[in-house]
Amino acid sequence: MSSSGGPALSVAGSRFPAWGFPVAVIAAFASIYFLPSPIDPEPFIFEKPPPALVGSLQVNKKLQSGQRIFTGQLKGPESFTVDDEGNLYTGTVDGKLWMISGDQLHFITQMGQNMPECGTPDYEPKCGRPHGVRIDRDGNLIVADSYFGLFKVSPRTGEKTLLLSSEQGVDGIPFKFLNGLEISKKNLIYFTDSSSKWERRHHKYEVIETNHLGRLLTYDPVTRTARTVLSGLYMANGITLSPHEDYILIAETSICRIIRYWVSGANAGETEVFVDNLPGYPDNIRLSDKGLYRVGISTARFPSFFSPFLDALGPYPFLKRFIAKVTPLSFYNIFLHKHGLFLEINDKGDIVESFHDPDGSITWTVSDVFEHNGKMYLGNTELPFLVVLQ
Repeated sequence: MSSSGGPALSVAGSRFPAWGFPVAVIAAFASIYFLPSPIDPEPFIFEKPPPALVGSLQVNKKLQSGQRIFTGQLKGPESFTVDDEGNLYTGTVDGKLWMISGDQLHFITQMGQNMPECGTPDYEPKCGRPHGVRIDRDGNLIVADSYFGLFKVSPRTGEKTLLLSSEQGVDGIPFKFLNGLEISKKNLIYFTDSSSKWERRHHKYEVIETNHLGRLLTYDPVTRTARTVLSGLYMANGITLSPHEDYILIAETSICRIIRYWVSGANAGETEVFVDNLPGYPDNIRLSDKGLYRVGISTARFPSFFSPFLDALGPYPFLKRFIAKVTPLSFYNIFLHKHGLFLEINDKGDIVESFHDPDGSITWTVSDVFEHNGKMYLGNTELPFLVVLQ
């Protein structure tokens, strides 16, 4: 009998009341509850469960015929472009721009500081992170660096010219996470800022928070002026223009959909859902030689524990806040199922074919699908290799 008259437990030679353990648990949860959360999520409800893996989404092993190249040399080759001579260009997570000529890799420039720590999240704001890359009609690289802004880069000398700084931004709103990029036939540059709150290194918070702080923007290199085309987007990511450039597609990564914005014609200025309830989180969108849109899937929504879990958490911001308090960003990858995937979608928004790597033996995340000389180059955001698919 304890001195208080109630039962007691003995642990390692000490005695304390039996009610002490539940009180300690409650106290621990209370202390966590009152901690500030790094995120301030809004409720979002996915109206449908992830689509069934049947028909054009039937699981296959098409990506497993791919080959990894430049292993250990390219980390996170995220997006691609090509010049008139057939040289391929990409940017990596360590802030570097590269040219691929045949089977040779050539360094072009560092977007920020060149430090041994480049390639780690904490140093991204110092080293830079080139995401979207395209060639303009003058043969210069146009680069959307997630931290520093929009650049013009000479592919021969590596000389960088800042077109728009992230600090300057557009319409009084600084850039936080420049991402997708496209150039029209008139040399007008379209690009996305995924968030006005979260930097690229915190993109998982952006997905969990499910806010709508992304924008589609445009820059005219002749007048050197920029403007906001669309705002209120859910993690605006990859973009592409239609063959006639009458509309532009925009991936809204955090809610697994692609929208269409009409640039010209009878519907000019209007926005509509192009394809919804994708089987994963879309990244870049590229127009193929067949007239289909190839969409890289950064993370599959099946059969991962984490992705359906996010769907279920959507209506409950308080649960998201709690999870963000107790789970370090580096832990989220543990919950992700390694399933490589990209989609082919027609101009009506129908998924007509899918390419899978169900066990991630070649790749488990696809940021970009770029076709060149009978090959498809599959980008990624973090992995230390480039995948080529014949």
